[in-house]
Amino acid sequence: MKRFIVFSAILFLTALCSPLSAQDENYQEEMNKAWTAYMTPGPMHELLSKGTGEWTSNIKMWMDPSQPPTESSGVTEIKSILGGRYFEGIHTSDFNGMEMQGRELSGYDNVKKKFFSTWVDNFGTGIMNMEGTYDEGTKMFTYTGTSVDPMTGEDVPVRETIKRIDDDHSHMEMFMTDKGEEFKTMEINFTRVK
Repeated sequence: MKRFIVFSAILFLTALCSPLSAQDENYQEEMNKAWTAYMTPGPMHELLSKGTGEWTSNIKMWMDPSQPPTESSGVTEIKSILGGRYFEGIHTSDFNGMEMQGRELSGYDNVKKKFFSTWVDNFGTGIMNMEGTYDEGTKMFTYTGTSVDPMTGEDVPVRETIKRIDDDHSHMEMFMTDKGEEFKTMEINFTRVK
């Protein structure tokens, strides 16, 4: 009799757990599909890959919107990393006799359906984070985010546009908002070297 009770209990527990196992298998399958979609580069990554290469840059910067810009030149190398999922930009230029070095990490988030860009450079110790969209009609990326104001320590809104003129030329503009008013802080014309 004891054997019958133990055997019945095992059958009961097996029957009880079987639907959970099926649910677990369905969950596992859905989770695998979601992660595969999240990790697989797609058309937006291909679009970003068109910016890889070496570029020269002509730069204008406005520290005060009422004053003429400071002009300089630089070089940029953009390469694909981690299997085409992200793009690393290495920038060097001259600003008032000082070498400026910057690093950008950009990509496209398949889940959020947004482009993103992060920026750090040797003229600060913080990070600028932006998210954006792409307009096929105008061939323009538009990013928005925040950057810290070193005078106040507060985050200020920033906006960046990058227009793809053709495969070898693009035009970038950066804007900052101060006291509710947006003004241009930077303009860069990029020309592909290779």
